[in-house]
Amino acid sequence: MAITYKWDIPQMNAHIEAEGQDNVIYTVHYRYTGSKTSGGKTYSSTNIGTQGYTYVAGDSFVPYADTEGFEGVVIGWLEGSLDVPAMKASIAAAIALEIAPVNEDLTFTWQNPTP
Repeated sequence: MAITYKWDIPQMNAHIEAEGQDNVIYTVHYRYTGSKTSGGKTYSSTNIGTQGYTYVAGDSFVPYADTEGFEGVVIGWLEGSLDVPAMKASIAAAIALEIAPVNEDLTFTWQNPTP
């Protein structure tokens, strides 16, 4: 099964007013998650970050709206300013290591007794 990717925008920071416009977004907080089911188990990895934007008077402006349509606009901004192929590659590599690990943690049992 292929990896499914999804954006989540938990928060945006906005200037109440800037350059004659209201609610001018200057930072988008995002989570970009990939998930894959293998052997009946779902594996996932998430890239978390923020992306800054600067509005200049005269640039095209999309007014803030608490709608799924506006979420699509913000996702478009992210996809236009972030290296999404590199994010996908990083997430895919992390998921591959979850499915088929190449490292393990070892401890001395006398220092970490099993409950």
